[in-house]
Amino acid sequence: MPWSRPVSLLAAMSLALLGGCKDQNPVADAPTPIRVQRIAIESAIEARAYTGVVRARYETDLGFRVAGKIIERLANIGDRVGKDHLLARLDPADYRLAVESSEAELAAAKSTLAQAAADEQRFEKLLVDRWVAPAAYEQKKAAADEARGRVKRAERALGVARNQLAYTELRANEAGVITALPVEVGQVITVGQLVARLAQMVEREVVVAIPESRIDDARVSEATIDLWAGGSRRYPARLRELSPQADPTTRTYEARFTVEAADDAVVLGMTATVHLVRKEGRSVVQLPLGAIYSDGSGASVWVVTSDSAHLRRVPVNVLEYYQNIVLIASGLQNGERVVALGAQLLDADKVVRIVEGQATN
Repeated sequence: MPWSRPVSLLAAMSLALLGGCKDQNPVADAPTPIRVQRIAIESAIEARAYTGVVRARYETDLGFRVAGKIIERLANIGDRVGKDHLLARLDPADYRLAVESSEAELAAAKSTLAQAAADEQRFEKLLVDRWVAPAAYEQKKAAADEARGRVKRAERALGVARNQLAYTELRANEAGVITALPVEVGQVITVGQLVARLAQMVEREVVVAIPESRIDDARVSEATIDLWAGGSRRYPARLRELSPQADPTTRTYEARFTVEAADDAVVLGMTATVHLVRKEGRSVVQLPLGAIYSDGSGASVWVVTSDSAHLRRVPVNVLEYYQNIVLIASGLQNGERVVALGAQLLDADKVVRIVEGQATN
């Protein structure tokens, strides 16, 4: 048809005109609705609980100071023993022979000394009367001195032999409880090999593992201990030792808490709980977990600016994470408004609109 081309051209021009008008007057993005919470700084009493095991403060590994074959074991695991209580005995036959040999050596040395001393005295008198030369006297005197030295060496050797004979008996160095006996009668052991482990009951403690972020809590908190088998009774405790180095596997620090006024109910090996309560509360801010934003550079929150339409990012120091809330130690000011939910979906360029406010309880 002859008029079809002008009509098509007119339609194209109309669409182009409408498109140009749209670009010149874009539709503004709607503000992002946010829910905020007004900051209220409060004091929090922090309490922690760590599970550990009751141990004796002093545990001694006992072993023989000589090698040999065990012929008698006179204690069992769990036995309470007193100081110098006989625990085990080695075959003393070889050590008795060594004592007898040393005694014979000493007797021979004393006999030689008696003869040499008599010669020395005789030649000393002959020297005074000028019947012998001084060199002859000096020779007898040297022989007597050598005999005296032999006697001293023989006495020392006899003392060592008698000590080794005495070392064939293993005795408890202090009163306590036997917690390990990894040997049996007939076993041949070496010098220093573990024969018995003795736990002294004068002081008991609970050993727990503390994460590196809670080391300060162990130092500045008041401690109490309760036993899983002991009902509701609690014992006062104090930190005695905190390891200066983390365990290479768990990355935790071993802490030892002494149980004050421990009685017979505090048995070695029992499971116990150490409760730590800080002596002074710390100022904290409680926020919902959804308020925390992190992009790998640390935790932060979105704070509403004074115009109530924009956000600014504020780094914070997180004290503790819980299931639904988080405690902030520092970084926020009292009265500031913080985005309470959906922090990961926001950025500083967005225009926001507050739809709900909530005060911290």
